[in-house]
Amino acid sequence: MSSSPSSRPTSETRLSLSHITAQNETNLLGTVHGGVIMTLVDSVAGVVAARHSGGPAVTASMDEMVFLVPVRVGDVVHFSGQVNWTGRSSMEVGVRITADRWDSVGPQVHVASAYLVFVAVDADGRPREVPQVVPQTDEERRRMREAEIRRSHRLARRAAIIASREETAREEAAREQAEHAGTEEAALQENTR
Repeated sequence: MSSSPSSRPTSETRLSLSHITAQNETNLLGTVHGGVIMTLVDSVAGVVAARHSGGPAVTASMDEMVFLVPVRVGDVVHFSGQVNWTGRSSMEVGVRITADRWDSVGPQVHVASAYLVFVAVDADGRPREVPQVVPQTDEERRRMREAEIRRSHRLARRAAIIASREETAREEAAREQAEHAGTEEAALQENTR
């Protein structure tokens, strides 16, 4: 097993991929399925995460996927991915998606953005440590700050859901206890008649 560096610059594991969309990738509206774009996003992000972590990494969540404009048949779709943030074994990979026409020269249009969380795993599927990402530009530092905001929102949402489930369990237990007590009292009254 090779040892990973303790840190790695964002630029070292960036990846760009271009894909020409085809007729078989369209939905009933004649635009490219969002799922096709999401599959390519996950593939690009997975390569970035594996490169950064120095081995296998699995998708833990798609934190956010925002579609801005439709992708049409014949568009050349460009996916640019990079690690925005790292934890102990997890990392956020951001993917920016742009498109332009295959048959004309024109500006690329920003069509979507996605943020995915990956966990680096060892041969047994257990989380393993990842090198810390080192942002080197103002843009990379902005991306890291925004990734930390998304992470804090994920953690707060998870804590709120757990608290809600615990409250529901307490309410159900209290209701069952009250019903049981009511049933016992009714039985006692029946027996005393």
